[in-house]
Amino acid sequence: MNSAAIPIANPLVVLREEFDDWAILFNPDTNDAVGTNPVGVAVWKRLDGRRSLGTIVSEIGARFADTPGAASQEIPAFVNALAASGFVRLEQGVAGGRPAC
Repeated sequence: MNSAAIPIANPLVVLREEFDDWAILFNPDTNDAVGTNPVGVAVWKRLDGRRSLGTIVSEIGARFADTPGAASQEIPAFVNALAASGFVRLEQGVAGGRPAC
């Protein structure tokens, strides 16, 4: 996945945060559910159509001090898996409706 891709959360998907900072994403269109850890929750909350995938990876690295180097591959893989299941839509280079620089 291109780091300039703009991931946008499906607005129908429900995020249910649990007491331990883990969460469940539920897609009512497909009846699919995905459990995710606190990093996945932080990624999900950034899928607003204003940030590129590269920006999201950078922000996660800054927010979680112990983020492993593999996060630069794991976060795009997570977003790609969500996209394949209809949880996320991917736009190419159009952040917030404007061409990305």
